[in-house]
Amino acid sequence: MNNKDFTEHPVNIDALDEKILELITKNARIPFLEVARECGVSGAAIHQRVQRLVNIGVIEGSEFIVNPSKLGYNTSAYMGIYLEKAKHHKTVVEALRNIPEIVECNYTTGQYAIFVKIQTKNNVHLKTIIDDRMQEIEGIARTETFIALETEFKRQVPIK
Repeated sequence: MNNKDFTEHPVNIDALDEKILELITKNARIPFLEVARECGVSGAAIHQRVQRLVNIGVIEGSEFIVNPSKLGYNTSAYMGIYLEKAKHHKTVVEALRNIPEIVECNYTTGQYAIFVKIQTKNNVHLKTIIDDRMQEIEGIARTETFIALETEFKRQVPIK
């Protein structure tokens, strides 16, 4: 996400667009013909609607979701980052971008300037990232780390 994502006005979508979004967000691999059957319109109409939703930015890309634990990444942690000065934000974010185990990075209000999600193989791997990579980043004053014991749920925003 970038700054414009938070300042854009919502686009108008109709009931058919909502139904299409409900179906494809539940299963990104659903064939357009099956979506068309569910919606009671032609496959061409679905294709055109999906393309329109992509063009206006409602749908961004498509991806396969990799299960981190299946690849041995069994520790999921969140880290709040305090900056020495707010002006360090951009350089710190660029340094964080170079740590592949950091899978999400947010510039935030409140207690932390930056909040990240980290996926590591285990707690020792996490400690190595903190000690060898994070502590070396100029502009970070200190960090606070939270290990997630279990993800209870994760979902997209509601369509309606």
